[in-house]
Formats: sequence, structure tokens, C-alpha cells
Amino acid sequence: MKKLIPLFLVIALIVSCNKNEDPIVISADELHKAIDKVTEVMIHDIFSPPVASRIYAYPNIAAYEIIALHQTGYKSLVGQVTDLTPIPKPDKPVNYQLAALIAHLDLSKHLIFSEDKIEVYRDSLYGHWEQKNKSDFLNSKEYGLRVSNHIAAWLDKDNYKQTRTMPKFTINTDDASRWQPTPPSYMDGIEPHWSKIRPFVIDSANQFVPAPPPAFSMEEGSDFYNEVMEVYHINKEITAKGDTSEEVAIAQFWDCNPYVSVTRGHLMFATKKITPGAHWLGITKIACQKTASDFDKTVMAYTKTSMAIADGFISCWDEKYRSNLIRPETVINQYIDDSWQPLLQTPPFPEYTSGHSVVSGAAATALTSIFGDEFDFDDDTEVPFGLPIRSFTSFYQAANEAAMSRMYGGIHYRAAVEVGIKQGKDLGNFIVNTLEMKKNESLATAE
Repeated sequence: MKKLIPLFLVIALIVSCNKNEDPIVISADELHKAIDKVTEVMIHDIFSPPVASRIYAYPNIAAYEIIALHQTGYKSLVGQVTDLTPIPKPDKPVNYQLAALIAHLDLSKHLIFSEDKIEVYRDSLYGHWEQKNKSDFLNSKEYGLRVSNHIAAWLDKDNYKQTRTMPKFTINTDDASRWQPTPPSYMDGIEPHWSKIRPFVIDSANQFVPAPPPAFSMEEGSDFYNEVMEVYHINKEITAKGDTSEEVAIAQFWDCNPYVSVTRGHLMFATKKITPGAHWLGITKIACQKTASDFDKTVMAYTKTSMAIADGFISCWDEKYRSNLIRPETVINQYIDDSWQPLLQTPPFPEYTSGHSVVSGAAATALTSIFGDEFDFDDDTEVPFGLPIRSFTSFYQAANEAAMSRMYGGIHYRAAVEVGIKQGKDLGNFIVNTLEMKKNESLATAE
């Protein structure tokens, strides 16, 4: 005689069989949130703009290579990016988008200081995914971590570690044209050896060496003197208008100084902000969301833009420590007005060329190649820092405004801005015309 199985056991068996079998769907929004979390941690850890650009680029490349391995419409960066070798292939079925996000999170954790902050966020996601579909999660996790290790071995050879032990920048007090540390902190020159970092797409740090700045001369009527006086008078004019000045609003919106020293009596502390690269990746997020870009295209957009930004910093820093030009604040205080202060705090490195200008030109070129030239958007990237939304009709309009913001802020001369934006656009066009990320992608010079 057959035994009847109680109904509740049948239901339990069915539930058990179906447990953890729901598909794990990874959206573009989850990548945006992961990058936002990395940005949040970098603000906390106070990474300099060049170092921050490196932290963004490698995790994006790891995620992209996984997508390119699976998605037939995208092409691997192997053979296009310096020294990159093929990532391992999975030995079991995986969720490629899940693996890409896991690799991104793991590599990001590897590159920042406050690893625990990424781990808490990562573990909350891990728990959700494992509950959703355990086998899919575990297979994808194992593969994502393998790819992360592969990219970590590659980045370990980019000369970053070696530059940590290189000597500090030597101040030349005998030459009036050379950069001097500026108030209030009088910090040493940041990343004087950044040009030795292995670039991603450009051939070398000096591939896009700009025209030299005007020769230092405080003789009335000289090109350099005229540029100094232009900064001095612009500052006087716009600060006289106060908070109603559009130029002041522009300077503050694009400040993006990750470490502003504030002195209150005997107390000195820092106000923390995002870096220029983080601002442009925020614009990348806005563009992806406006176009409802899927996960794969979003990964591609972040990867292309972050590499343009990273190579832009390598190129710019190469010039900064070659020309080693004095900042407006130092010149004006010494020769014109010892009480003058710039609207923005002067960053701790030489003046020429403007880092914002170079990086903005490069990022705008990369984004234009993806989303088109006449792409209007509302930039709310600075809202968390108490600044209003600014609207733009194109990425280049935003880049040009970012460049001019440095003159309005009193921290750059005109040549650094105008030559810098050209340097960035030239570099960006090289990257756009060198990289083939989408298969059968047509190559065309932007602007």
C-alpha cells in the first residue's frame, strides 16, 4: 500500500526546488550607484585629481572587458590599451553583467583606502543576489573576482607604486617664474612624477605637449604681464558684484577642489569636494540616464570617458612640471597687491596648463563621440555640495565653461585655459579615433 505524502510536504518540496532560481537582472542604475559609492569614499579619503582618475579607470575597464567578452556588439580593448592582456574566460555559465559589476566593486575596493566602506555596500548586494539565485551569484562572483585579479596584476605595473617613493618636488626660489607653494596651507607640489604613470591610450605623456606659456616678464605691456593684469581685474570686477555675479557662480560650480583648507583661529580643517574627473563622470551618468542607456552601453560610456580623463591628467601633469609656472596669486601678491586673494583657493601644483581645461576637453570629446554634439543636459552634479543646477546645450559648452571658470576663480591665466582646452580636445580626438569599442564603429574627429 502506497503512503500518501502530506500536502504541506509537497508544497515545501516545490518551494525548495524553486528557491534561489529567480534571474538576477543587473540594471545600469546599479552601476551608477556603485560609482557614486566609490566617489563618496574618495571624497572621504581625499584623493588628488590625478590619483582619483586612475581609481575610476581600472574598475571600468574590468567591467567593460567582461561585457565585451559576452556582448558581440562590443570589442575588447586588448591591443588598443597599453599592455592589457585578454581576461580569463569563464569555465561555467555566468551572468556577465553581474560578474562585471562584481569585478568593478572588487577592483574599486582594491584602489581606495577605506575598504570597509566599499565592503559594507558590497556585502549588502551580495546578500541580495545570493538570496535571489545562489548558483548564478556564486558562479558570477568567482568569475568577476578572477577578472578583477587579472586587471589588478596589470595595473600593478603602471609605475604608480614606484612614484610613491620618488623625491618631493624641489622648489626653485632663484627663478621668479617658477611655482611656489600658496596659502593657506603652503602644500608641496602634488604628484610631480605623474607623467611617469603608464598611459591608457595615448602613446606617451608628452604626445600632446602644448605650446609653451608666455615668457615670464613683469614688464608692462609684455604678454605675461597682460595676462596677470587680466586675472587681477576680472577678479576685482566679479567680486564687486557679489553673489549676483554669473562668473562667481561659474567659478564655484566648477571648483572641484578635493581639499580646501579652512582656517578658523588656530584651527585648520578641510572642506571636501569631488575632483574634476568625478564631475565629468557625473555628467556621464546624466547622459546615460537621459538616453535610458542599458547596462552595457553605460559601462562603455564610463570606460571611454574615464580613460580620456586619466590620460588627460597624465598629459597635463607632464606639462605642469615641465613649464613649472608661477600661479597668479603669488605674482599678484609679490608685484601688484599684497592683499589680493583669488576667488577660489589655489591648488597645490604649477599653473600651466589648466587641469580642468585639459580634462574637460578630453571628457567632452569622449562623451560627444557617444551621445552626439547637440546634447542638452541639466548638470546636478554639484547639488550635494549646495550648488544649483546648471544647464548646457552640449558637452563642449560645459567644457568651455569649466575652462573659463579657472580664470574667474583667479587661479589660472588665459593661456593655460585656452591652450589647455585645445590640449584636451586634441587628446580626446586621438582617443576617439584610436579606440574601436563598438564593432564596425566609424571613426570621426569631434569638433
